[in-house]
Amino acid sequence: MMIDVVKYPILTEKSVRLMDANQYTFDMDSRLTKTQIKEVIKEAFNVSVVAVNTHRPPRKKRRVGMRQGFKSSYKRVIITVKAGETIQLLPGSSDAA
Repeated sequence: MMIDVVKYPILTEKSVRLMDANQYTFDMDSRLTKTQIKEVIKEAFNVSVVAVNTHRPPRKKRRVGMRQGFKSSYKRVIITVKAGETIQLLPGSSDAA
C-alpha cells in the first residue's frame, strides 16, 4: 500500500501552528515526487491537496562505538489541503476545537 511511504507526521510547535492554516507536515520517502506525494495523501486521508512543499534536511552523522555512519535520508513535506478539510493527526482531538 502507498501509505507505507509516509514515515510519520511531524508534531512540533511550528507544525501545530501550521495546522490552523490547513497545512500538515510529514516525513516521507525521499524517492517520491510532488505529484506522487499528492496522490498518496489524497488516497490515505481522503482530502483535496492544494499544494505540496518539500525539502531534504541535511544528513546527520551517527557513531556507534568505533563505527561511524549517517542517519537515513528522508523528505520533509508540508501539505496544504483545501479550506474546510482536515487531517486527523492528534489523538482525541476533534474538528470543533
